[in-house]
Amino acid sequence: MGEIVYNGIIRTAVTIAFLWFISDSISEKYFWIVAGIAIYIFIIHPIILSYRKFIDKNKDILTNSLCSTCKHFSETAVLCMKYDEYPTEKYTPCNGYDWEKK
Repeated sequence: MGEIVYNGIIRTAVTIAFLWFISDSISEKYFWIVAGIAIYIFIIHPIILSYRKFIDKNKDILTNSLCSTCKHFSETAVLCMKYDEYPTEKYTPCNGYDWEKK
């Protein structure tokens, strides 16, 4: 999830710089239309696609793993907070020894 936020920040900075450079060449009444379209195309839409890809990639871990029912599991980061490790379908960080119900 952090990668999605980081890429969103970088895309925002690049888009703002791009809009700043082209602001003189576009009339003021069309600038906000161009800015809105640029923000959606270069920032919002890639974030939505990255988030859907993240959810699809981690769907089995979030629904069918032992970690998903533990109180030490962070669903937004798909991370075991106690061991600071990422569980996978075949790997449980604590091997079930430190599992605690939510």
